[in-house]
Amino acid sequence: MTTLPIHAVLPDLLAALRAGSSAVLVAPPGAGKTTAVAPALLAETWCSGQVLLLSPRRLAARAAAERIAEMMGEQPGGTVGYATRMDSRQSARTRLLVLTEGIFVRRIQDDPELTGISAVLFDEVHERSLDTDFGLALALDAQAALRPDLRIVPMSATLDGARFADLLGGAPVVESEGRIQPLDLRHIGRTPEKRIEDDMAAAIRRALVEEEEGDLLAFLPGVAEIERTAERVEGAPADVHKLHGSLDPAAQRFAIRPSREGHRKVILATSIAETSLTIDGVRIVVDSGLARRPRYDRAAGVTRLVTERASQASATQRAGRAARQRPGVAYRLWEAAATAGMPPFDPPEILESDLSSLILDCALWGVTDPASLRWLDPPPTAAVDEARRRLFTLDALDGDGRITAHGKTLAKLPLSPRIAHMLVRAGDMGLADIAADVAVLLSERGIGGQDIDLTLRRQRWRRESGKRADAARAMARRWARLVPADEGERGSNTRVSDGHRPSFPASSDHQVGLCLALAFPDRVARRRSADGADWASVGGRGFRLDPLSPLAREEWLAVGEVQGSAAGARILSAAPIAEADILTLFGHRLQEHRTVRFRSANGGIEALRERRLGSVRLSSGSDDRPDPDAVAAALTDGVRQGGLSLLPWSDAAISLRTRAAFAGVNALSDEALLATLDDWLPPLLQGKRRLSDIDRSSLSGVLDGLIGWDGKQQLDRLAPADFRSPAGSTHAIDYAADGGPRVELRVQALFGLATHPTIGSQHIPLVLSLTSPAGRPIQTTRDLPSFWAGNWRDVAKEMRGRYPRHPWPDDPAAASATLRTKRADARAKS
Repeated sequence: MTTLPIHAVLPDLLAALRAGSSAVLVAPPGAGKTTAVAPALLAETWCSGQVLLLSPRRLAARAAAERIAEMMGEQPGGTVGYATRMDSRQSARTRLLVLTEGIFVRRIQDDPELTGISAVLFDEVHERSLDTDFGLALALDAQAALRPDLRIVPMSATLDGARFADLLGGAPVVESEGRIQPLDLRHIGRTPEKRIEDDMAAAIRRALVEEEEGDLLAFLPGVAEIERTAERVEGAPADVHKLHGSLDPAAQRFAIRPSREGHRKVILATSIAETSLTIDGVRIVVDSGLARRPRYDRAAGVTRLVTERASQASATQRAGRAARQRPGVAYRLWEAAATAGMPPFDPPEILESDLSSLILDCALWGVTDPASLRWLDPPPTAAVDEARRRLFTLDALDGDGRITAHGKTLAKLPLSPRIAHMLVRAGDMGLADIAADVAVLLSERGIGGQDIDLTLRRQRWRRESGKRADAARAMARRWARLVPADEGERGSNTRVSDGHRPSFPASSDHQVGLCLALAFPDRVARRRSADGADWASVGGRGFRLDPLSPLAREEWLAVGEVQGSAAGARILSAAPIAEADILTLFGHRLQEHRTVRFRSANGGIEALRERRLGSVRLSSGSDDRPDPDAVAAALTDGVRQGGLSLLPWSDAAISLRTRAAFAGVNALSDEALLATLDDWLPPLLQGKRRLSDIDRSSLSGVLDGLIGWDGKQQLDRLAPADFRSPAGSTHAIDYAADGGPRVELRVQALFGLATHPTIGSQHIPLVLSLTSPAGRPIQTTRDLPSFWAGNWRDVAKEMRGRYPRHPWPDDPAAASATLRTKRADARAKS
């Protein structure tokens, strides 16, 4: 038996698991952890049940099981078996089961105690897939509550074991050295103007010439690039194989099988071949430096595959494939200096993924708050809240975040909640086959062409021939069969307005649109521009569509895929749907909105009654009987936005506020009144529909109440409303006048006054606007004694000629104030 680096530390690992229930194993690629650790546990006295070895990929799971079984001299399905979504080989004799993390999550959900399981090993845990993090969280939860004897071993290829050890409550960390083979890195760059497959094909041909022996593994971002590269390397001196996740298991096995005697092999692979997989014979790697990964666009609300630069960690893993068994060489299609500009690691999926499936699975586990589980990185709160809202819309969660009967059905299907919901609900309507076709069209770009209209794409696809079209149809049939046939198995909780399950004619032109609307109810959209370029969705986001598209003439669309910013995401796929069908599907979600808006043009309100589906208005009209409180609130908001000047203040009220401002009494300032607007204004608005309808005396009464008795006394002292002249007359003081507080009065009323009148604590001189007996202006002064001693002589001389019957004394400061004529004054004295 070949000795691997991991064998040197296996005794330490076994000792740690005898002493405790958890340990962390750190072992670099090539150390042998995948194939050696799990078999070593089977002979332990505590290991009376199965050992589960979790692998992040189906291909790696099958390959690991086959390799371990071969090392034991068996075939898969005996002591060693495997289980993936598309393939399984196991029996009652199987003690070591290699399975994907998604299968493990389903298994522990069905059996939280993990009956008959002695240990769970998480291979390549450093990749931090969503299923890895969640599976580990569930295993730790089960270990703490139900299975303290369950052994849990995260196995990482990077030196982040300390974080996992902390997560496991201080579990011991066992580290292994790798087997280091010489590796030659050759940075050959690429031509940015060329397609990546052109440069990759050239690099592959070059490598086959420069390296005279060994098979070649080439990393490309996706299936399309693999297909085009395969065309360009046709005729090369090697057998060309393709390796990606959509291949059937037989084709994947054939790709990683050792090459034929005397033949070299070229394997064109996606990142599926980065880790957990040793391909015999490979000693040459050609790396495009690109990766295609799912990225959740929270603004658009969709997960899409994005082609981007690979991380430094991925590049290291890829290059290491060449030196697993002997010295190797890695050709990199970038300059050496560019490596530092690549992201160091791929971010954990939990931090940037759509968490709908995770939150649904948490609810199935009985956890409404995922923060109560143990995570290396907890899911972001915003993403959790968004997922909860989406699952509620899909009827998968109730208002308290608990899983519904329908949600349990969705959680059992190996599909995203949206697609699972579509299949189940469409099955209720007799449209399961249509929904399965739609699901395939959404997942497989290019099937049936590139048309935005999924109805047309489905029609073309149904007529297409070829392996890809056949494989897609087979996938659709498998997905259609996933829908539970027994209504009692999933519960009948379809929520519709009339309480019945919706049904549609089999010949409906909108079957594709119906299915899309089930999967994406928030993306049902109504045209809002004449040319069909702008659309408003139920979820509140705006969509854009090429106005030349035939779909632009439709009134309603069920939208599947979008791309771009939230304000104007571009529609990538959609199908027509009738308004009547929308109301049948979502009639229970219709809401009547009664809105009242302030109209600044007339100081009144506009009352509307609207019927809405989410953010889309279906109909609207005037509301003749608006809610009085809503009217008051709208008028109040109008004043808050437009200012207090919109109110019908009386002259007395205006004067009172002006005096208060002069006196420094802030209770009647704009800021103070606006701060308490909701307290004093709404009572004045009861029964009113315009601000001008407010009773002015009531408005003045509010000011009196706000300033209070003490404030009124202070105001009268510092800013009196009137000036009382020596003649006994009363004159209003204008505190808003230019130049300061002003009073207008006849000059004779001030006779006998030797000092200038002042007001306020600062003794501010009143501006005296002096008039003749006829009320015509004579003089304006802030210094009355100076006026008496100066200009008065000339003024008096002129006034004696105009008003001879009135007194015009030479020394007004010593004269008696009077508003009478000389004769009337004499009579009064006699």
